[in-house]
Amino acid sequence: MAARKSPLFDTATTLGKIVAFFGVSALCGVLAAGLLVPAAAAAGTAASGSLQFFDDLPSELQAEALAQPSKILANDGSLIATVYSENRQPITLDQVSPAMIDAMLAIEDDRFYEHGGVDMQGILGALASNLTSDTNRGASTITQQYVNNVIIDTNLQNGKEVVLSGSADRKYGDKIREMKLAIALEKQMSKDEILQGYFNIVPFSGTTFGVQAAAKYFFNLDASQLNLQQAALLAGIVNGPTVYSPTGNPDMALKRRNVVLRAMLDKGRITQEEHDAAVATGLDLNLTPVPRNCTGAAQAPYFCDYVVHLILNDERFGATPEDREKLLYRGGLTVTTTLDPEIQAAAQTAVLETANPDTTDPEIGHSMTSLEPSTGKILSMAQNTRYNPEAGPGNSVLNFNVDQNQDGDPAKPLNGMGGFQPGSTYKPFTVAAWLDAGKTLNTTLNGSKRTYPAGYSWNASCLPGGRYGIPEAWTPINYGDTNYKTTTVIDGLANSLNTITMAEINQLDLCKFQQMAFAAGVHDGKSATGSNEMLGINPPSSFGGGGDASPLSMATGFATFAAEGLKCEPRALVSVKAVDGRDFDVPPQDCEQVMKKEVAQGVNAATQQVMTKGSGYYLQNGQPVAGKTGTNDYRSQTWFMGYTTGMVTASWLGNHVWGNEKGSMEGKQIGGRTYPEIDGSKIAGPSWKNFIDRIPGQYEAKPFTAPPASIMGNVTPAPAPSAKPAPAPSPKASDQNNGGDNKDTDKKDDDD
Repeated sequence: MAARKSPLFDTATTLGKIVAFFGVSALCGVLAAGLLVPAAAAAGTAASGSLQFFDDLPSELQAEALAQPSKILANDGSLIATVYSENRQPITLDQVSPAMIDAMLAIEDDRFYEHGGVDMQGILGALASNLTSDTNRGASTITQQYVNNVIIDTNLQNGKEVVLSGSADRKYGDKIREMKLAIALEKQMSKDEILQGYFNIVPFSGTTFGVQAAAKYFFNLDASQLNLQQAALLAGIVNGPTVYSPTGNPDMALKRRNVVLRAMLDKGRITQEEHDAAVATGLDLNLTPVPRNCTGAAQAPYFCDYVVHLILNDERFGATPEDREKLLYRGGLTVTTTLDPEIQAAAQTAVLETANPDTTDPEIGHSMTSLEPSTGKILSMAQNTRYNPEAGPGNSVLNFNVDQNQDGDPAKPLNGMGGFQPGSTYKPFTVAAWLDAGKTLNTTLNGSKRTYPAGYSWNASCLPGGRYGIPEAWTPINYGDTNYKTTTVIDGLANSLNTITMAEINQLDLCKFQQMAFAAGVHDGKSATGSNEMLGINPPSSFGGGGDASPLSMATGFATFAAEGLKCEPRALVSVKAVDGRDFDVPPQDCEQVMKKEVAQGVNAATQQVMTKGSGYYLQNGQPVAGKTGTNDYRSQTWFMGYTTGMVTASWLGNHVWGNEKGSMEGKQIGGRTYPEIDGSKIAGPSWKNFIDRIPGQYEAKPFTAPPASIMGNVTPAPAPSAKPAPAPSPKASDQNNGGDNKDTDKKDDDD
C-alpha cells in the first residue's frame, strides 16, 4: 500500500495553515497585551494600538435568563402539558455526577481550573496539531464556549442574528470578542459558577438543553446518577449534537463516547480497568422524551390550547405578542388552571364513546364543556378529535368549544371553530324575555299553525324604524308538523313547540330575547369587529338562535340561569407564576347580576319540565337537573344543555366541515352507528348522561329554588290568533321552509 502523504508537505494546505499560524500569533499578541493592560499602559509600549482595539470590545456579557419549560396544571396540580422552545432543567454543580464533570473537562477543557478564560497553551497546541496532521482540533475553553452559548441564547431571545460556532459567517472579530468576554467573565464568576452555567446552557439534542434534561431524555436519570459510560456519551455529544446524536447516528455516538473515555484515561481521570469496562458497554439508552406543548398534553389538549391563547392574547403577560410568547415558551411559568381532572376524564370518555374518531365520519365533531355557575370556572373541555396538526381523518387542532376570537377581536385569536346554530336550546331565552316582561309561565297561548303574510312585522326597538318585517309569507311549523295546540308557556318549552314560542314573540319586542341572551353570555362565536356581537334579530331566531354560538358561550348563558341570573365570565386561569418568583395578575372572577332572580328561577322551572315531560325524559339521573335539547333545520347541528345548581354542560354534536345546509348527519357513521333520524335527544343528550353518570358527587346538585307565584301565574284562556290560519298539512310539510337555518327539530322521545 502506498504511504499516505502527510498534510505538512501538501503545499496548498501548508500555506493556508502557515497563514493561520501568523493570524493566531497576532491574536495571541493582542490577548497577551489585553491581559497586561496596566503594565503596558504605564510603559507606553508600542502595543497601544492593539490595546485600544482590545479595550473597545465589550467586557460585560449581556445574558438573558435561560429558557425553561412552562407547565400548565389542573386545579389539583396534575400536569396538563409542558410548553417550551427549549427543554431545560437548571441544576447546581453539586447535582452533577463527578463522572460527568471529569468527562466534560477531559474532552473539552482539561486545563479549565488553570487558565484565565483563554488557554494560550491550548491554542498553540491545537495549532501545532492541525499543522502536522489532518485534524481540525479546536482550542475554545469551557469559559469561551459558555460565553458563545450565552451570546447565541441572548440573540435568539431578542430576535437577533444567531451565528453558530464553526459557521462560515463567524468572523475573527467574533472570536476575539468571545475571548475578551471570557477573560472578563473569569474575573466576575468563580470557576464552579462558570462550569455550572455551562452544564445548564449547552445543547445536547434538538430541543434538549442542559445536562439534567439530557440525562432525563437519554437515560431517564438525574444528572447526579450518571455513570462513567453515560457521562462520556453526553460529554461527547456537545461537540456536535447532530453528528454525534445517539438516536440519529448511534455508531458515531459510540465512537465519540470511546474517544472521551480515552481522553479521561490519558489525563488520569480514570483507570485502565474503568476505561476497559466502560468501552465494553453499548449505548444502553432509555429514551424518555418530554411531550411538548399541547400536542403532547397529558390531558385536555383543547383546554391546553385555549389556555395558551389566553396567555398570548393578554397584555398582563407582556406588552407585545412576541414578549408574551417568549414568556410562555421560555419563562418557566407555572400556570394553574380551573380544570377538574375527574370531570375532564369523564367528559372525554363520554365524547369518545359517542363519536370516536376511528369509527366516526371525519366531518362529524363532538365536544363537551362544563362550567361552575357561581364562579365561571371551566371544569372540562373535551373533544372527539385528536389534537394533531397533521392532515388525516380524526385530526384537528381547531377547538370546537370556543369562539374564533377572544372578545370578538381578530387580533386575539382563540383557534376556535366559532360556534354552531343552537337550535331550540335558544328557546329558554325567549321564555326569559317573556317573564321579564311581567308575564307568567302558566299563561295559555294558541299554538295553532298559522301563516304570517308578506309584509307582516314585529316590534323590534333595536332596529331602524322599530319594526322587523318579512318580505315573503312564512309558516313556522313544529317538529313532525304536528302538536299544534293551545297550551301554557311552560308546556310549550317542555315540548319545544315552535308555534308557542312564536305566540310569545307576537307579544314581545324581538330585540328583547336577544338582548337577554347576550347579557347572559351568549354571542356570535364568529364576531370579528373588536367586540362580541348579538345573534341575529328575526322571528325564527326566537327558537333557533339566529347565528352561531360556541358551546362555551352557550354554557355561560345557561350558567346564568343556574346561578339565578348571576352571569360569571368563563374563567380558566387561577394563577401564573414565573420561575424567577414573579407572580402575574390573572383575570379575576367577574360576575354580575344580569337577570332578575325570579326570571331565572322561572326558566329553571320550565327547563326542569323538559327533563320530566319533554325531550330530556330519558336523560334523568335521579338528581335535580334541568336541560334543553336543540337541533337545527338541516339536522347538521345538535345540542343538549344539561345543568344542575353546581355545573352546566354544553354537549354539541354536529357537522363541522360542511356546516349547516349541506351537512345533514342522517346516515353518517357516528361511533360506528348510523342514525336515520337526528335530533339533540338522540346523541348529544345520551352522551351528556354518559358523562354525568360517571361523576356522582363531583358537582353540586341541590333542588332548584321554586319561582314565586308571580312568575308561575294561573292558567289563562288563550287569545285568538292574529295571523292567517295555515292550510292543512301537505305530505311534505316537514320539508317546508321554516325560516332558513333556524328551524327547530326537537321533540319528545315518546314522539320518536
